[in-house]
Amino acid sequence: MNITLSNRVKGTSLAAYKKDFAYLAQKTLKTTGRPDAYECSVILVNDEKIHKINREYRGIDRPTDVITFALFDDPDPFDTEVEELGMELGDIFINRDAVIRQSEEYGHSFRREICFLFVHGLLHLLGYDHMTPEDEKKMFAIQHEVLDSYIPFDDENA
Repeated sequence: MNITLSNRVKGTSLAAYKKDFAYLAQKTLKTTGRPDAYECSVILVNDEKIHKINREYRGIDRPTDVITFALFDDPDPFDTEVEELGMELGDIFINRDAVIRQSEEYGHSFRREICFLFVHGLLHLLGYDHMTPEDEKKMFAIQHEVLDSYIPFDDENA
């Protein structure tokens, strides 16, 4: 999977997580039974920028931790022909300020939290959601399967 990184926040380097994102993308695709023919972009932003994006595109007047813009909302594009050609999935916007707050709140590392939000966003781009309890259970089980063995929840030094 090809991942394009874009940092729009001073003081944090996304390059430090490039290997993590590449590994987690491969594991996510394998876990969900998808080939490696996808591309996505990860953009690091702050509270102010993600709040603006939320307000303009989603009608939500507050910052969130992650926002995804999938190029395909319908799972039909994930058929074999399209997968074999390679496909841009969309964009994952990760809020650096939320990563800091949530890593402190949950008692784990910045690395664990940014990787969690990457996997969460990638699953949204792949068509997963958590709008119903059943969907949430399925999506969160994949997140844990992909992330927990790579960066344990309680690994403060990760």
